[in-house]
Amino acid sequence: MGRHRSDPLGIARLALVGLAAVLLLAVIVVGAGALLSTFGSEEPGSGVASTPSAQPSAGPSTGPSAEPSAPRAPTVRVVCRAERCPVFVRVPGGDVLIDRDLTRGEEASYFQPELDVVLDDASTVQVFENGTVRSPGPAGERQAFSVKRSADQ
Repeated sequence: MGRHRSDPLGIARLALVGLAAVLLLAVIVVGAGALLSTFGSEEPGSGVASTPSAQPSAGPSTGPSAEPSAPRAPTVRVVCRAERCPVFVRVPGGDVLIDRDLTRGEEASYFQPELDVVLDDASTVQVFENGTVRSPGPAGERQAFSVKRSADQ
């Protein structure tokens, strides 16, 4: 009635379970990092507009800038004017930069050379293309358009 020696298959199974746990943890960490970097791809200070009527200056600014690292106008800037503004922006054929609802006063700015934009209701947002206000669409109208960075920027 002695004890059995260690079962080599039992040890191998434990090693495989441990390896699977480590791999699962690595996948979770990488996925969380990718998710956080997606949220971090939005312009820092997004939603800083203190009032829904805040608008950027069309000319060069002589005072301190809210964005000292970005002296140029964004290729696209979207400001939500309603309670909920569904917005989709991506690099053509590439990364999706935003695909979510903005809330009143929240804004998103992007500086990529070319962008595709889809607005579920074009009347709920104010859109700036290279610093110039885009005409709003009729209430309830879905708009899809592309914007390229202007040559002078």
